[in-house]
Amino acid sequence: SACLVGSEMCIRDSLWTRGAIRILSLGVALTAAEWLRGHLLTGFPWNAFGYALTAPLAFAQAASVIGIWGLTFLALVIFASPATLADDRSETRWRWLPLALGGVVLAGIGGFGALRLAQAPSQSVEGVHLRIMQPNLQQDVRFNYAAKQQIMDRYVALSEQSSQPLGEVTHLIWPESAFPFFLAREPDALAQITQLLRRGAVLITGAIRLAEPVDTANPAVYNSVYVIGHDGSILSRYDKVHRVPFGEYLPFQQFLERLGFQQLTKQIGGFRAGDRHRSLAVPGAPLALPLICYEVIFANEAVPSGQRPGWIINVTNDGWFGISTGPYQHFQQARLLAIEEGLPLVRAANTGISAVVDPFGRIVNSLPLGSEGVIDERLPRPISAPIYARVGDLPIAVIGAMAALLIVIFRRRVRRKR
Repeated sequence: SACLVGSEMCIRDSLWTRGAIRILSLGVALTAAEWLRGHLLTGFPWNAFGYALTAPLAFAQAASVIGIWGLTFLALVIFASPATLADDRSETRWRWLPLALGGVVLAGIGGFGALRLAQAPSQSVEGVHLRIMQPNLQQDVRFNYAAKQQIMDRYVALSEQSSQPLGEVTHLIWPESAFPFFLAREPDALAQITQLLRRGAVLITGAIRLAEPVDTANPAVYNSVYVIGHDGSILSRYDKVHRVPFGEYLPFQQFLERLGFQQLTKQIGGFRAGDRHRSLAVPGAPLALPLICYEVIFANEAVPSGQRPGWIINVTNDGWFGISTGPYQHFQQARLLAIEEGLPLVRAANTGISAVVDPFGRIVNSLPLGSEGVIDERLPRPISAPIYARVGDLPIAVIGAMAALLIVIFRRRVRRKR
């Protein structure tokens, strides 16, 4: 037992220190852990600590410079700084100083964001008239093939339900996995879409795609976004890259299926992953970046290299959450990506929250959670690529390295005094 106690003390002394510097140690360690959570094994960066600084929109503007991981580091350090008030003077000479510095940094973030929002333009793309349809369908209906006609009739009726004539709409948008069937293999459903759209208009919709040629023994099924023309032709598509673990696929899929496990979507074999993120050419609109469901929370990974898109299309089915905090968290994370990339966000969600968000994260128009209806809105213009969109996580990498260096220097001084 004495050996174990000695080992424990050794580990504690090597990883931890008393005094104000431990606040930096906590920030560096937890930010690194959060970054790893967001990247390892396909990553799951849901609700990182930095989102605590995004509810006031002025604070969220800092993401245009340092991204969510920079906000995570700042949130950890700022909100942990009051801990030094409980220190002895022998541990922290100026116990109030970390809290004061945290307050100064917080005020600086807010001031930067307020100034950025005050100077933010509000412009829209000429000739683009969006209509977002939110059907608010329950999960048991959405995945029931027998409800095929019921769902199509509901979509068409809702899409026409507005004070603005459908003939003025250039781009109609439906949510993720909108159909309990393979849309490209259902000519009667495509015929209904053809009757719905005016000449020159397009439908952007989520749909499940069955890859051709069909391998009956092991069919390749994708969660996709289609751009469909007024004549029913599929103009372009995107296959989801970041699949939800245990939702759209199982780790060790075949082994776990043999044991009787299924992912939430109950698709045998799971959904296949698309080869890469890609922009979509959308007739009558700027180049679009399609992101399906939680792909929108992957900062600095979603936008492909090459020509910069002019807007983000996020189709999602947050019906899995029910009426809970989940859809609000998802929407807030999607808004932050718009700020990080300087791109407007157009979001179609089955049960909500559907919205149009400008490049500064301001909500132009939205539908509440658990409701049905449509949004008619213009497409906001993008802005020049912010610092974060150009350099990615480099700023927080520099900040983290400097903080780690300061910790090492301080610890060496403490050891010399001993």
